Amino acid sequence: GSHLKQKDQNASNSTRTSSANTISGDKCFVCSYCSKRFRCFSQLTIHQRSHTGEKPYRCTLCGKRYFQKGHLYTHQRTHTGEKPYRCSLCGKGFIQKCTLDKHLRSHTGEKPYTCTKCGKGFTTKFNLNKHLSFTPKKKFKCVFCGKTFEYLSHMTRHMRKHSGEKPYVCTVCGKRFAQKTYLITHERTHSGERPYACMECGKSFSQKSSLNVHLRSHTGEKPYSCMECGKSFAQKSSLNVHLRSHTGEKPYSCSECGKSYAYKQGFNTHQCFG
Repeated sequence: GSHLKQKDQNASNSTRTSSANTISGDKCFVCSYCSKRFRCFSQLTIHQRSHTGEKPYRCTLCGKRYFQKGHLYTHQRTHTGEKPYRCSLCGKGFIQKCTLDKHLRSHTGEKPYTCTKCGKGFTTKFNLNKHLSFTPKKKFKCVFCGKTFEYLSHMTRHMRKHSGEKPYVCTVCGKRFAQKTYLITHERTHSGERPYACMECGKSFSQKSSLNVHLRSHTGEKPYSCMECGKSFAQKSSLNVHLRSHTGEKPYSCSECGKSYAYKQGFNTHQCFG
């Protein structure tokens, strides 16, 4: 025990020394066990407990110990019955925010966990892993790319990507679609039908995906997180735009002068004087 404490203290001291010569804002605190870097000394301290096994936060009711104070607070709610995270749509309460976020998907229909093999979406990581452990017998093979399918209907639909076939035609404007569901969604632009209504404010939408995005304005859920800085977003498109601040990508270019912009707003306000 004393050996680990001494080692932990040495790691802290060496970390403080190395950080003094590092530019402010960088990940200047280095773990002496695995060399992982952190921006804050407190983050490093918490991380190093995964190496030392130290659990300084103890529950006074049952004696269970934790690495982080936040984990202890969450655990204590199992004794007190406190449920501070409440669903704004149905009123159900939860001990943890992550459990509330998972529950909200039962309202929004959002499926953030996608199978890379078949594209099927799942509401929880557990369900995705369960799906991955089951390998169905795929007997239908695409003659264009060799991809296999469990059902003939799935293969037929897939093959239209290769053939360009669009058998579903809008009777109003003549626009064609590869899938019937795409046609049904499109027809609502003519009829004005909005079958997906928000239970919170009554606003309605023509597509379920639009309702799902809208519901986040009530729940505050932001399921799309930046792996670089941790900032979260309600829409994937917003995350993609944000990522340019890290990558330096500038997809909007002036054909006259060649000047490039990361964001559409800057490109639209750009004036080229040749």
